[in-house]
Amino acid sequence: MSKAQTRLPPPTFAEAKNSRQKARAAGLDPDRWYAVEYASAVKKGQVREVIFWNTSIALYRGEDSVLAAMQNRCPHRQLKLSHGAVDKCSLRCAYHGWSFNRDGRLEDYSHDNFGKPLIKRQVKTYPVQVRYGLIWLFPGDPELAGEHRIPEIPELSGTDPWAHFATDLTWRTHHSMVMDNICDFSHAFLHRKYQPFTGATLTHHEADEDRVYLTYDTYLAGGRISGIFVDRNRVNTRAIELCYQYPYQWTNTGDSIKNWSFLLPIDERTTRVFFLFYFDALKIPLTAIKTPKWLTQLVLNIAKPLVFRPILAEDGMALEAEQVGYEAHWDAPPIELNPVVPLFQRLTARKWQNYLERNTPAPLDCLAHEIT
Repeated sequence: MSKAQTRLPPPTFAEAKNSRQKARAAGLDPDRWYAVEYASAVKKGQVREVIFWNTSIALYRGEDSVLAAMQNRCPHRQLKLSHGAVDKCSLRCAYHGWSFNRDGRLEDYSHDNFGKPLIKRQVKTYPVQVRYGLIWLFPGDPELAGEHRIPEIPELSGTDPWAHFATDLTWRTHHSMVMDNICDFSHAFLHRKYQPFTGATLTHHEADEDRVYLTYDTYLAGGRISGIFVDRNRVNTRAIELCYQYPYQWTNTGDSIKNWSFLLPIDERTTRVFFLFYFDALKIPLTAIKTPKWLTQLVLNIAKPLVFRPILAEDGMALEAEQVGYEAHWDAPPIELNPVVPLFQRLTARKWQNYLERNTPAPLDCLAHEIT
């Protein structure tokens, strides 16, 4: 048998020997809010499955338009509740029609002539909110949902939000690779066709327990389409701020071009990413006239499939290839020229370690569990 056929898989988090290996094996702390779907994607009376780190969750909207989320497993025969149907404000299992309300409690089992179900506990439920056109879910301890907040975006709140759009992609890659990619501006060659940024030089970086903040000098929005619409006299497009504000990421160009990236870790090698872009930086081509908001929105709607998604697709190609490469060569010595990349990896690993330590049973608890 060849060496390639006998290679070991990448190490687990506990087995990892360096920050890169730990980051590639880490989950994201479930005690945070995560964007899981578009608000418009779950209509009244609909249910769909969302997955957070191998945990299947049934997300549904009742006939009163209120969203709810619960463990995607009927305790009777273990069918996914997302196979079922919304009945008024509850969710019925597709098999026997057992109905669970928003509190996860069995309220109807439809065939009581066979006896009463012996269910001693409710189906687990999850806090849900809607912000910025996205559905947010708190997959961890619901008691902590008020402690960790959904990011505040003043430009998209209130009665006069900026022109904006959201888009998403699902990539066969670990979430830590996505964070490395969207914060590391040394890969301009990958985007040589669309040139969203060129000539990046890292000018500042700092890190603490919750974030990694950095700035680049770079030339932004130099593509054939974006280059004629961006108002460079009003907006500084030669520098950008970025921040990995765990577990989210944001960018800011001249206080006029901004973006948030929200990662949804589906499993160890699959990540869905929601990108939220918002702009106050465009002009009418060949003039110095700032575009009105309606026209900015129209330009963004056109640019989304023609520019933004193709650029992101280039990142996806590279990230999926990186995932395959890491799985084959996880023991290769790490080589990083950008000093911020190891900082991202350490933050990801540290936060996952903190979560594991918070949720590891005490020795006496483990002993009691074994006795029972």
